[in-house]
Amino acid sequence: LLSMVLAIGLVVDDAIIMVENVHRHIEAGESRFDAAINGAREMATPIIAMTTTLVAVYAPIGFMGGLVGSLFTEFAFTLAGTVVISGVVALTLSPMLSGMVLKPHGNPGRFEVLVEKTFNGLSNAYKSLLSRMMQTISVVIFFAAVVLASIYFMVAMSQNELAPTEDQGILFYQGLGAQTATLDYLQEHGNEIQERMTTVPGYYEDFMIIGLTAPNAVFGGYKMAPWSERSVSQFQAQPLLQQELSKVTGLQTAVFPRPSLPGSGGGFPFQFVLTTGESYERLNAAADELLGKAMQSGNFMFLQKSIDFDRPVTRILVDRDRVADLGLSMQDVGGAMSSMLGGGYINRFNMQGRSYQVIPQVEQDFRLDEQALNDYRIRADNGELVPLGSVITFEHGVEPSQRTQFNQLNSLKLQGVVAPGVAAGDAMTFMQKTATETLPQGFSYDYTGATRQLASQGNALMVTFFLSLLVIYLVLAAQFESWRDPFIILVSVPMSVAGAMAFIVLGFATMNIYTQVGLITLIGVVAKNGILIVEFANELQKRQGLSKREAVVNAAAIRLRPIIMTSLALIFAMVPLLIAAGPGAESRFAIGLTIATGLGIGTLFTVFVLPAFYILLGRQHNQDKDIPDEVDEGLAQH
Repeated sequence: LLSMVLAIGLVVDDAIIMVENVHRHIEAGESRFDAAINGAREMATPIIAMTTTLVAVYAPIGFMGGLVGSLFTEFAFTLAGTVVISGVVALTLSPMLSGMVLKPHGNPGRFEVLVEKTFNGLSNAYKSLLSRMMQTISVVIFFAAVVLASIYFMVAMSQNELAPTEDQGILFYQGLGAQTATLDYLQEHGNEIQERMTTVPGYYEDFMIIGLTAPNAVFGGYKMAPWSERSVSQFQAQPLLQQELSKVTGLQTAVFPRPSLPGSGGGFPFQFVLTTGESYERLNAAADELLGKAMQSGNFMFLQKSIDFDRPVTRILVDRDRVADLGLSMQDVGGAMSSMLGGGYINRFNMQGRSYQVIPQVEQDFRLDEQALNDYRIRADNGELVPLGSVITFEHGVEPSQRTQFNQLNSLKLQGVVAPGVAAGDAMTFMQKTATETLPQGFSYDYTGATRQLASQGNALMVTFFLSLLVIYLVLAAQFESWRDPFIILVSVPMSVAGAMAFIVLGFATMNIYTQVGLITLIGVVAKNGILIVEFANELQKRQGLSKREAVVNAAAIRLRPIIMTSLALIFAMVPLLIAAGPGAESRFAIGLTIATGLGIGTLFTVFVLPAFYILLGRQHNQDKDIPDEVDEGLAQH
């Protein structure tokens, strides 16, 4: 459906260009039949080039793998198919209908006069301004270079995430208790959580599961009322819910949204994995240092270790020398303790028609306290009973709550929720830099869950972006039979990317897979404007013998109307995406904003910057093609 919305603005471009060109010929005095034939001949090459360009833009997306490929395969092939069909219609049906329907204007109405006057005035003013600017093309090219360089800094300044966080009407929470927390303890505090959730605006219902994520944890969800029945969004409710659940003493709680994309993993939104071949004690110490710096940075609202050294453990140490002095063996000690504490199975016996297991074990009252082991008796070889306490001592300590491995190495996760206003990509960049500076030798880091998806798939479309540029360049080079004309046409692409990136840097959106799809789309739609100008400028040189400067100025002025019409058509087609509300609105807004702003600013830059590059790099197509413009003008003056 998203591709259908975009197609509305894309499929009309070719028809607009064809109809406008036929109309221009009719206004020049040609018959409708001749105008349709001549107009179609003039626009056949540009329309084929523009259609091929857009297909080359979307086709690589359709063949991508991974999460991005599964999301955008249908999107890419749908747009590629509609663009091909629109190109065929523009080359066949549009000129035929134009020759039948369009007529020379006899007595135009006031609105038509106003429109014509506006476009003519705009075209004349643009031509005059462009002619003056082309006298100082070095300034224009320097400006283009500055804009190109600014893209690097804007990309570095932009916030990165895999996808915009959507208002899905549900928030998850996790409450973590002490390692010794019992089910009754968790149930009591979980009930308090459920009571407090009902006071948060937008509450509809909730659920809670004890022991799902850990034996000492409660996990649950806060489901919001339908959109039409609540006054707060999910983003407004999250800090309110976090504030309310923080009042529950005895549990460390964290509230986080549901992942926006399927298959991005469960658990907390941010998961940073530390790995090492060293002991868990050293791993825990390194994690504590990194955790402290992360919380001080302000990038995280909540961050915790997946492993804590808080599980109490008591070790029984056996004095082997004492065991030997008393005439015992380690087998005697181990066997006695196993029999009295292990609860092993010996056999069964029948009593009153029922079968019972024989389990040798001391009574429960003598297994509740470690000191009770001192009173256990072991029979020595000489038949004497030796107190177990005479050969054992106790050592108290703590051990990891769990022992996990990642890539066959000891591992520990730092998991949590990024602070409001902080993108996941920025948090990742901070953790990478801090880990590189902090972790000792022999330690490394990785990602899991949604964070791993961002690390592996977040920039996948950027590779497709440059691949699309290369494919388009080769396609245009084949069509124009030139290596320079495609470069001139694609000069407008960085201009449009800079325009879109400016709004991303200003905080209207983040750099995510949807904005990246928008940037890829800009390659095709902005290149269409360049194709119109370059192709017509080449024709003016060949047919009228104009210099490069005269040809490109006249071509840009004549093609200004279709450029404005096609650009406005696509920009207005993005308005529904920009004002959309409800589920999925954030993703639609991201792609709509990127295309609308990039195309608007890119078109403005294109009509001024592209002619300068044409004068600098374009080929000379008239009979004096071997003589540069400047030399030709000098000879004319003498």
